[in-house]
Amino acid sequence: MPYWIECVDAPGVGITAQSEADALILLEEAFGGGRRARHVSRVHDITELDQNHVVPNMGNWLKRGVWYPLGHEHVARF
Repeated sequence: MPYWIECVDAPGVGITAQSEADALILLEEAFGGGRRARHVSRVHDITELDQNHVVPNMGNWLKRGVWYPLGHEHVARF
């Protein structure tokens, strides 16, 4: 399931995970505490995302892991 995580004092993060708890684990693995979640919401459709910045700059949201911002695609474990 894709999730959008609004962060405290940092840009948002897009993560596909097995659950909200799993998404928060991936957030920690990717950013090491550098981004704290303020709100987590499930993304049901790509139209819910920022069409001018997020969508043109995101990775594969069908694969488990971080898909926004780019550069953290290696963070995914099973």
